[in-house]
Amino acid sequence: MAVIFISLGSNIDRQQHINAGLSALKAAFDELAISRVYESESVGFEGSDFYNLVARAQTDMSIEAVIQHLKKIEDVNGRIRGDKKFAPRTLDLDLLLYDDVVCQQPVELPRGEILHNAFVLWPLSELAGDVLHPLAKLSYDTLWAQFDKSSQQLWPVNFVWEDALL
Repeated sequence: MAVIFISLGSNIDRQQHINAGLSALKAAFDELAISRVYESESVGFEGSDFYNLVARAQTDMSIEAVIQHLKKIEDVNGRIRGDKKFAPRTLDLDLLLYDDVVCQQPVELPRGEILHNAFVLWPLSELAGDVLHPLAKLSYDTLWAQFDKSSQQLWPVNFVWEDALL
């Protein structure tokens, strides 16, 4: 079984879409664990604040199958696909890591934004602090410690995942 890490983000009906995304991930993958939820300003465009977190899971699916499943979950949650990379999102799910695979196709792994976005790196360090980034060869805890925290503002929020209460 591969260990995968997935980032989740939403700035449209955030509570609803993060809850729905987590429930769909729980139904699809084994051993789901989640970081704290963080709120951050939009990056790359003017928009309402995002909720972001990272989930860790295990799967027997191939990388391609995981990506297709994540897109399906996004679509079910009203994700509008277009040519704008930076735009408001109901739900954004990105495969960050698939074991220690390094590839460019069918998707870039490890995902490049891990090293550039606090809203990805901080929650990832919570779940995989001792794991080494396959290219940087530094742990996610070390990468977070070295990150320029003044470059992006984010803060933990009180968030209750409704499915976790069942």
